[in-house]
Amino acid sequence: MREMLTGGELDVLTGDYLAELTMLILGRDRLKDPAAGYARTFLRQLEECLGIAHERGVRIVTNAGGLNPAGLADAVRELADRLGIPLRVAHVEGDDLTARHPGSLAAHAYLGGFGIAACLREGADVVVTGRVTDAALVMGPAAAHFGWQPGEYDRLAGAVVAGHVLECGAQATGGNYAFFRDGGHDLRRPGFPLAELHADGSSVITKHPGTGGFVDVGTVTAQLLYETSGARYAGPDVTARLDTVRLTREGPDRVRVDGVRGEAPPPTLKVGVNHLGGFRNEVAFVLTGLDIEAKADLVREQMTDALAKSPPADVRWDLVRTDRADAPTEETASALLRLVVRDPDQETVGRALSSAAVELALASYPGFHVLAPPGKGVPYGVFEDVYVPHGAVPHMAVLHDGRLIPVPPAHDTAAFEDDKEDDEERDEEGDEEGDEEAPAPDPPMPEALSDGPRRRAPLGLVAGARSGDKGGNANIGVWVRTDEAWRWLVHELTTDRFRQLIPESRELTVTRHPLPNLRALNFVVEGILGEGVAAQHRFDPQAKALGEWLRSRHLDIPEALL
Repeated sequence: MREMLTGGELDVLTGDYLAELTMLILGRDRLKDPAAGYARTFLRQLEECLGIAHERGVRIVTNAGGLNPAGLADAVRELADRLGIPLRVAHVEGDDLTARHPGSLAAHAYLGGFGIAACLREGADVVVTGRVTDAALVMGPAAAHFGWQPGEYDRLAGAVVAGHVLECGAQATGGNYAFFRDGGHDLRRPGFPLAELHADGSSVITKHPGTGGFVDVGTVTAQLLYETSGARYAGPDVTARLDTVRLTREGPDRVRVDGVRGEAPPPTLKVGVNHLGGFRNEVAFVLTGLDIEAKADLVREQMTDALAKSPPADVRWDLVRTDRADAPTEETASALLRLVVRDPDQETVGRALSSAAVELALASYPGFHVLAPPGKGVPYGVFEDVYVPHGAVPHMAVLHDGRLIPVPPAHDTAAFEDDKEDDEERDEEGDEEGDEEAPAPDPPMPEALSDGPRRRAPLGLVAGARSGDKGGNANIGVWVRTDEAWRWLVHELTTDRFRQLIPESRELTVTRHPLPNLRALNFVVEGILGEGVAAQHRFDPQAKALGEWLRSRHLDIPEALL
């Protein structure tokens, strides 16, 4: 926060503190203390930086209010009083629908940016929200500054795209970037991105001078693809068309974003519902040297027998072959056999599992040991998204003087089935109503690429990727940096080829969304993350490295691209 306030010119500082998992954690905090439920780290940062922001006239907009935006707003006022800083603090509420979902820890609608805009138009210095869309933190200030109204969809969509680029901080300035080895940039401590917003909805993504990392078309493309699905990026205020985004390098660490088209928002709001799913426990057995498969079979049979009297509701074994033949170290000679159990009853996955694993220590495979002894069962969460009409949510701006400004729901809405390619073939006709635009045909494959020599090599030598989670689904955005590579990629990386490269997806629904303007394909894999990140369904529960796994897979690539 200090770096952003002191490093260069700034009008509004935004802070994104929420994720699906964060809402679950805050829900558990609120069980222990009804006054909790917001991100306390924000207050610690603000104590150091509030004076700087006030001196420089920088407004602050944050969703750190989490489940209790009114509570955080009060805490900010108390901090300002203690520091002797005159401050107008407003907050946005209405997202909390927990009472309508009995048994949930937290159920919150994703609000848009017009509540934030109302607070800023009335003179707020700090605006605290609960669950809003991440991009609303940027769209709201832009609407307030430029006087945008609902229905100015292209302008709103441009700000939403800028907000999406900013929302994950350094991911737009070289952090987590596929081509991090290129260009000789200092990535030890990337700076944070900022957006220069214009009245027409266009923007320039850049960063403060002298900070680490870098901004180029690739880093912005990567973040645009993060945790999205198809060409339509739907939100409460507008649906932004990602297939209309144009990215242009304007200079060192400057990328212009323009051409964004917007459409009416969908008729419903997304509600993230978090609840406890039960209890889980795990143990990782270390298998070293010879006979790895036989050792795994033995301990698996022994543990199954030991748990037979009260078997857990869900049992999952995964053998991770990290071992090498004739390895120079014991660690590289070892594989891991991971056992994960889940059950509604804590005791079933607690002492019973711990005792069974420990009692095998002198009676199982040679070299028996575990990474850590299993403990008692710990609770895990389940995330699901449901949808409600706009009018079912009492979106409200609560001003510094106590006045309430209702934020009306969207009047114009539109339901779209996003342009996509299904598992079998592309639908060239659109829907029966004629409301859909048919996807553009694939560009022709250049003869030099289709008929020229090929070499077996990792996809990542040609393509970048970024992946992430949305509930139980994962998305993997794949992009290339030249038109020639795009013509090859769009023909080569079909859903069938994707399934070959990512075997976990073979029995799941995979949808491919081409984004030609970005030279990108976006794949959505439904259900690969089970019941969401908190359930820890797989080794990488948020699919953060799924794209890097895809890049490491080998296929036949034209030598002209290598």
